[in-house]
Amino acid sequence: MISKYVIGLDIGTTSAKAVTFTTGGEVIGEHEEDYSIIQPFPEWVEQDPYAIETAALSAIKLSIEKAGINSAQIVSIGISAAMHSLICMSKDGDALTNSITWADRRSVKQSTEVKASDLGNKIYLHTGTPIHPMSPLSKLLWMKENDFEPFKKAWKFVSIKEFLTYRWFNEAVVDYSIAAATGMFNIHKLDWDSETLEFVGLHKEQLSTPVPPTYVFETLRKDIANKMGVRENLPIVIGASDGPLANLGIGAIDAGDTAITIGTSGAIRQMASAPKTDSKQEVFCYSFTEDLWIFGGPTNNGGNVLHWMKQVLGEREVALSTESGEDPYELLTATASTVAPGSDGLIFLPFLYGERAPHWDANAHSSYVGLSSQHGKAHLLRAGLEGVMYNIYQINEALHQLAGTTKTLYASGGFSRSPLWLQILADIFGQEVHIPESHQSSAWGAAWVSLKAVNEVSSFSDIKRAIPMKDVIKPNMANNETYKNYYSIYNSLYQSLKPTFEKIAVLKTN
Repeated sequence: MISKYVIGLDIGTTSAKAVTFTTGGEVIGEHEEDYSIIQPFPEWVEQDPYAIETAALSAIKLSIEKAGINSAQIVSIGISAAMHSLICMSKDGDALTNSITWADRRSVKQSTEVKASDLGNKIYLHTGTPIHPMSPLSKLLWMKENDFEPFKKAWKFVSIKEFLTYRWFNEAVVDYSIAAATGMFNIHKLDWDSETLEFVGLHKEQLSTPVPPTYVFETLRKDIANKMGVRENLPIVIGASDGPLANLGIGAIDAGDTAITIGTSGAIRQMASAPKTDSKQEVFCYSFTEDLWIFGGPTNNGGNVLHWMKQVLGEREVALSTESGEDPYELLTATASTVAPGSDGLIFLPFLYGERAPHWDANAHSSYVGLSSQHGKAHLLRAGLEGVMYNIYQINEALHQLAGTTKTLYASGGFSRSPLWLQILADIFGQEVHIPESHQSSAWGAAWVSLKAVNEVSSFSDIKRAIPMKDVIKPNMANNETYKNYYSIYNSLYQSLKPTFEKIAVLKTN
């Protein structure tokens, strides 16, 4: 019997990853290609869409080569992508702009004004996307207000995934979850929201046609197939955004299943069978399929906090890693582990890059609170790791208002390779944390959607039997008591410092 394989392509914030799996979920080959951030101005955060295309094609080809299989054995490819990117595209498939990422802050003024209005709340209730500079809605308003030339010339406004698939298949389509993340998609009707489009000044024809995640593309261009190393008639499935696919790929699809993903940024999410929004705009609600929605909250600050600490505090660890070949991040967390839970009274607000959930405040800043002469580098490091998890826990409390209590906690993403960070997570939540064998949950979710699309599997829920689990992290309840005490302080810090953040933002602008 000929073995069958499937590929998940995950187009992330910093890299494109292609993972070749058996149909039972075992990773047999993977490859990752990095690409850089472009910042032409301080608040702008962009990427070269053509560099991303090159990385994605190369990742697929090299993943197959590393798997050591015949590409004829591949039954399908599914695609995952980060949310909130925006490209002005011509009808020929040329990018008139770079890919503007979720981290771009140029539209702070526009998003602040809309959020404060009655219309802003109405848009949120229709779309499930909190008003924030991350969303294409805000970016388009900035373009319109600033008479941005590519805005006037664009044939369509697309995400990075739509840009690639239009170039590869000549089809202008978008999956429900990527569409929902624009802030212009009605999650109740599963179509573009006419009132929001009128406000932005767009017509539906300037956006892609929404389709379910199991949509199979028609014809792959021959030259693209060659660059991927696959046959032209291989079924390639549109998939979804990385959020719902991470939940699917980790098995967090039943009521009470909560998935935490931390890569560059982070998020905590639950699935549900009906859309819901909250009056405070603390969490998002995105459509996934015709009968599944995903609730959650994203944080701007995840693995990038550890990266910042490496740059600022990790000179010794970087030097040691160069000599020994050890991972500098493992050396940093080893240093952090020498300090007791609670970091001897040092608390870190992790808002290095502003913040999305639960505050949705682009002007939020980081702070070390409680710093004294007794604290050293190890305290700063551990407090940083704890601060990221305090914020995830705070988002979790907001999520409970809509989705209910967490019954089972799953973790994926790069942070799931850090024993210390996972233990901090388990201790703060006071719950067991389930860890899959592979940390590439979005890629496996995309692969599984593609298997369903080509009738290799019968349902999304069957994936629970095809996720090899590696470990269960048990909480230390004594540490949980310590963290409860410090979290009660953390929980009030943002509101106390918010006026200060606003004053700093004004001074920086001036």
